[in-house]
Amino acid sequence: MKNRSGEKIKLTSIDELLGVVNEESAMEIEIDKIHPFAGHPFKVIDDEKMQDLIDSIQENGVLTPVLIRPDNHDGYEMISGHRRMHAAQLAGLVTIPAIVREMTDDDAVIAMVDANIQREELLPSEKAFAYKMKLEAMKRQAGRPSKNNSGQNDQNLSGLVSRDVLAQQVGESSKQIQRFIRLTELIPDLLELVDKKRLNFTI
Repeated sequence: MKNRSGEKIKLTSIDELLGVVNEESAMEIEIDKIHPFAGHPFKVIDDEKMQDLIDSIQENGVLTPVLIRPDNHDGYEMISGHRRMHAAQLAGLVTIPAIVREMTDDDAVIAMVDANIQREELLPSEKAFAYKMKLEAMKRQAGRPSKNNSGQNDQNLSGLVSRDVLAQQVGESSKQIQRFIRLTELIPDLLELVDKKRLNFTI
């Protein structure tokens, strides 16, 4: 019995050391201590859906915690939840439930894109910059290929090009990913025309 009791204590201690409980438990964080993700490509628009979200928050509070990471200035960087935080501010809240997680820059980029890319009605420009950001992060994570690898620097150890992996993850073809990323090279005025469907963009 002593051994079993000891094992239980050991398991709890390991969980605490790993920060599993603390990491996944939401806590109330002051909104003015949270800043947007650098280069966040997804637009936060004050439209009908935003007003619906504000009304919901005023009635029920923020039901789904946002995901943030600590910065180096006693504040936090938003990873996932920009719309919820904006709505919470407009609803008059000063704090928001948040999960605080330590993340590398590349992990943060990937988590930020993954959390937003499945949203309905994304603009072509949002997809373009999101795909570009995630692909660059994936390339950095994959690292340089070995000398025996004949591929380019964006080829990972499994032999798949990062763009192909990204295409599989988001349900697009590799060529579609490439076309979207090319949109990031357009001047802002032309990109706005694409978003407004005044300039044709075929995938």
